[in-house]
Amino acid sequence: MPQVSEAIEREENDSETYGIIGAAIEVHNQLGSGFLEAVYQEALAFEFSQRGIAFLREVEVPVVYKGRTLACSYKANFICYERVIVELKAISELTAREHAQVINYLRATSYSRALLFNFASSRLQYKRFILSESYPHSSA
Repeated sequence: MPQVSEAIEREENDSETYGIIGAAIEVHNQLGSGFLEAVYQEALAFEFSQRGIAFLREVEVPVVYKGRTLACSYKANFICYERVIVELKAISELTAREHAQVINYLRATSYSRALLFNFASSRLQYKRFILSESYPHSSA
């Protein structure tokens, strides 16, 4: 079974996720902390558009179990480049619960990369997750 964990910063050069992170940093720099998640989502959609980052917003993502698509699904905040899940939070701190949520999204879908952002802190918090058969990793 593929493994997911937090990527190590020395991982491959991934211009797509780095571009997404840069857009999120700009949103946080402009808005700061204190808004609801929906505000950051709207601003990030604008920033993605400005930077030419291909994205879909509030995407119904099917969950596959043993080759069968389940009736239930989840709604990703964004899917960027048709292959990167982007989840936003505006909470006091990221915990193992939020990490597990993103890891489960990766395991249940065909996507191999995800980013988790928390806009509620004084400095943007983020984690990069990668699903890999041979090398589990993620970065902060």
